[in-house]
Amino acid sequence: MTRHTIPLGRIMGIPIGLDYTWFLIFILLTWSFAVSYYPSEFGDWSAATYWVTGALTAIMLFVSVLIHELGHSVIAMRYNIAIRRITLFLFGGVAEIAAEPPRASAEFWIAIAGPLTSFALAGLFYLSMPLVSSFSPLFGLVKYLAYINLVLALFNVIPGFPLDGGRVFRAIVWGITRSFRKATLIAANVGRSIAFLFILVGFWQIFSGNFGSGLWIAFIGWFLESAASAQVQQQMVQTLLAGHRVSDAMSRNVAMIPNDISLQQLVDEHILSTGRRVFVVARQEEVAGLLTLHRLREIPREQWSSTRVEQAMIPAGQMRQARPDMELWECFSTMTRAGVNQLPVMGADGRLVGMLSREDVISFLHTLQEMRPYESNLSTSGTDH
Repeated sequence: MTRHTIPLGRIMGIPIGLDYTWFLIFILLTWSFAVSYYPSEFGDWSAATYWVTGALTAIMLFVSVLIHELGHSVIAMRYNIAIRRITLFLFGGVAEIAAEPPRASAEFWIAIAGPLTSFALAGLFYLSMPLVSSFSPLFGLVKYLAYINLVLALFNVIPGFPLDGGRVFRAIVWGITRSFRKATLIAANVGRSIAFLFILVGFWQIFSGNFGSGLWIAFIGWFLESAASAQVQQQMVQTLLAGHRVSDAMSRNVAMIPNDISLQQLVDEHILSTGRRVFVVARQEEVAGLLTLHRLREIPREQWSSTRVEQAMIPAGQMRQARPDMELWECFSTMTRAGVNQLPVMGADGRLVGMLSREDVISFLHTLQEMRPYESNLSTSGTDH
């Protein structure tokens, strides 16, 4: 789980987490149900009943979102794709899939599974309404859950990437073009167009006097546009890095420090004079661990003079590592998902051969972008000859 997520447990082996932003939307939804929706639908409840039913509705709404995400996850696991976690947050929930689907048909079924699950939940709650009609608060809860799951399903089939409908659309384009990259770019740009439409509708609602609804629609449009743009950018980065290895971008100038110096010595003799933020810790010329500036800051300053480097380092056995022949995009994706800023690069003999940082990858990307016109000219010249 990330630092901003509260772990709730596991379902089918998948970690379930609650982002801190969930509490904000939970409070807003509970308030909206208790003071607006339920009083307008059921006018004879007590104040306590409104608030309790409102809170239960907000919780069950997110339970429905969780089941929606589990729908995606079950199908993904059938294709042997691991699910890192499911996180509930401000806008609902997201299942973090470990890898892209292997083929278009897999993408289609994984994407469509969520809306189908929500349609099934809507039908289940609708059929349950007559069974609970004698108890008004429970009837109100079930009625709303039937409605909101139908809305959730219909909203997600909109072909706006990265919504489920957008992923279904990408799968169809992928199947037609046989190109995952082209399908992603087409789906993401269609998604951006739909996002801008949401924003326009939102502003139209705002200027028409429906401020709350318009602001929410515009906010959803902004969120979708940001997500679609990020997907386009990611695809462009992946295209640039395709075919390149970690050894192409890594730094071979690695700072190594002995394991037995104090943290104060490290600061005085290495950090302040060089500005480096990460050091490989050596014990008798072998890699013993990694020490980052972040780890250093976790130690109280008054303990620096009495704390040795090896006491603060990340031990070699716990270090994430890269190989020089590893695909650069794969390694960069792993670093991004894990929130890691640098990785030691270890050769086949277990010896350190370099260090790969985010800055190294970004610098390499800039070089590739600058070289593209030059490479194009070379290609043209070669054709002329």
